[in-house]
Amino acid sequence: MAAPAASTPLALELKGISKAFGPVQANKDISISVRPGTIHGIIGENGAGKSTLMSILYGFYKADSGEIYIRGQKTNIPDSQAAIAAGIGMVFQHFKLVENFTVLENIILGAEDGALLRPSLAKARKTLKTLAEEYELNVDPDAMIEDLSVGHQQRVEILKALYRQADILILDEPTGVLTPAEADQLFRILDRLRKEGKTIILITHKLREIMEYTDTVSVMRRGQMTATVQTKDTSPEGLAELMVGRKVLLQVDKEPAKPGDEILKIEGLRVVDEAGVERVKGIDLTVRAGEIVGIAGVAGNGQSELLEVLGGFQDATGSVTVNGQELPLSGHGADGQARRAAGIAHVPEDRQKEGLIMEFSAWENSVFGYHHEPEYQNGILMDNKGILAKAADQMERFDVRPPHPHLAAKNFSGGNQQKIVVAREIERNPDVLLIGQPTRGVDIGAIEFIHQQIVNLRDQGKAILLVSVELEEVLSLADRVAVMFDGQIMGERNASETDEKELGLLMAGVTGETS
Repeated sequence: MAAPAASTPLALELKGISKAFGPVQANKDISISVRPGTIHGIIGENGAGKSTLMSILYGFYKADSGEIYIRGQKTNIPDSQAAIAAGIGMVFQHFKLVENFTVLENIILGAEDGALLRPSLAKARKTLKTLAEEYELNVDPDAMIEDLSVGHQQRVEILKALYRQADILILDEPTGVLTPAEADQLFRILDRLRKEGKTIILITHKLREIMEYTDTVSVMRRGQMTATVQTKDTSPEGLAELMVGRKVLLQVDKEPAKPGDEILKIEGLRVVDEAGVERVKGIDLTVRAGEIVGIAGVAGNGQSELLEVLGGFQDATGSVTVNGQELPLSGHGADGQARRAAGIAHVPEDRQKEGLIMEFSAWENSVFGYHHEPEYQNGILMDNKGILAKAADQMERFDVRPPHPHLAAKNFSGGNQQKIVVAREIERNPDVLLIGQPTRGVDIGAIEFIHQQIVNLRDQGKAILLVSVELEEVLSLADRVAVMFDGQIMGERNASETDEKELGLLMAGVTGETS
């Protein structure tokens, strides 16, 4: 790709941006320049200030100081409507789509031409057809959002931004819930947008994506911009060190597993949801002491329901045994407290809905689910002083930032919320650890730490059932991999004897078997 001429104005320039939330300095004197027609990566640890900076650019927050220039013009962005008017679009990690609306209705939502929808819809349909052909963003305009795959929903978000004539497109962790094939397709689309002169800002924790697809990368650490480099002039190891301030091990360091007795056994497990839809369709699975079994699959194929049954959140039929003892799958004794008593610890996929009470403090969250246990009691009252001291110790050892036990869970970044949950569950010394999306939204330094804690549990003879949409994570951590598609296990593989391509096909329901 030819570099823009020297006289071409920068697509985006931020000068001296600072933003504080009370005593916390989220952004400190940040300056960044982004050339037009490039993919510019932004990486950094959790709490580094990436999301705050992009929220300022998109008008969600107002900077305390600093200036924003769009295509050489100083621009005031008080809200997201001003950002859109300035040609900025944003695709969030969690899509902002109305599920029971059509693609077309979502595209025009908030951008209608007047009180009558019919002319707006007709105009949008024509424009959408042109955009879809130009950028290979094919999607049925009359399809309901709820009926689309995650990859196609993401295309709708990109089309929304392009329909609003965005020249600068911000993508926040765009491949977190995509299959490898969908991720490849996304980056082909982004490359097409780049060639058409669009400017892409890519926020991701995945160094492979940075190295493979970006032209330039900026590194943030603790609210400051520490470096901006040409991607071709750096390496994953170099970027990791810039992010964390020390050398980081990018591969999981573990010895071969030494599996022992069968700890968790699942037979004929079926889950039917409230609408009568069968989400898990008679699966069989075992996990032995001293091994990590990874469940790979695109989100929504039954993995969540499997974890919910094992964690005591969801009724089911079939059989589940732990250490030879059968567990109730409905009614009395099938709740989370009973599961914990049976030796199961659970790091749920959605930390905010199932792992934490967001309004409560970190120290209170550090014992939720275990607060009835004798070690936390002081007569008829809870031993709050002891719990607080233990929470402070956990936060220090798990590098929770800021290390303030009294701070409400909602005031921590997503990655640090995850550390609070992981610390609570791993420290219970369970026989079985259920862990869903262990490092979703977690920075590279914390990923290294969490992975090592999981391996340490395995090496102590514990049974680990891991669910992750990150194939790289599954292959790196798991000893054995089971792939789920449409509520069924499509196949099992030894992690050392398979690869992302084979697992990606299984995730799409392709077994390679012929009748």
